[in-house]
Amino acid sequence: MTTLQTVFAKAKADNRAALVGYLPAGFPSKGGDVAAAAALVEAGCDVIEIGLPYSDPLMDGPTIQDAVHRSLTNGTRIADVLRTVEGVAATGAATLVMTYWNPIDKYGAERFARDLANAGGTGTITPDLTPEESEPWRAASAGAGIDTVFLVAPSSTEHRIKAVVDCCTGFVYAASLMGVTGARETVNVAAEGLVERTRQHTDLPVCVGLGVGTGAQAGEVARYADGVIVGSAFIRRILDAPDEAAGRASIAQLAGDMAQGVRR
Repeated sequence: MTTLQTVFAKAKADNRAALVGYLPAGFPSKGGDVAAAAALVEAGCDVIEIGLPYSDPLMDGPTIQDAVHRSLTNGTRIADVLRTVEGVAATGAATLVMTYWNPIDKYGAERFARDLANAGGTGTITPDLTPEESEPWRAASAGAGIDTVFLVAPSSTEHRIKAVVDCCTGFVYAASLMGVTGARETVNVAAEGLVERTRQHTDLPVCVGLGVGTGAQAGEVARYADGVIVGSAFIRRILDAPDEAAGRASIAQLAGDMAQGVRR
């Protein structure tokens, strides 16, 4: 299993940011999800976030919602998510699950952490789990040897940033803007300031997500962040492609541009 610590240490040694790609499990199909993620890894993604499809995705914009709906229609369940993690981890990329809390809670925190670790997963991102309610999940994750990642936002106070980073072990996810996911024309200028504020409270890597859609934007974010997180831009290309093979080729081309961007 490739750990987040290994990934960020290598990126730092290479004097670049890490590139993190997101795709939901079961999208564009069962089996097609691993193939798509493998295309991202081959093109230069260091970390892959596998989304656990959920029927009430509060943070997700319309593009990811479309992909998640397709995944749920395909009948994707937690067992499928774990199989996807296993397939993606086999590529050598550090593999996370991004999930809302309710599915973990229903599955059982200790069971989920254990099964994720056994599948080769290195950790989770839980966007709606607050620091105040996270202790049982952090304990289960520590027991299974997986990392926990939580989010800070431009609206976060210094006290809130400190509370969030104290719950993180893998990296800190800095949401570049208030609102839902989705590629945008420009990355919110507040992102750089948020990274600087967050670094005052932790030595963990700080990665920026929400709004990155081009190689140039990835390069812009890589100037000040330890990692660049991209999801909607990849998903949109798959949704717009005539078939899965064309979708893989399209996201590989974009990932290659972004991999060059984070190295500039």
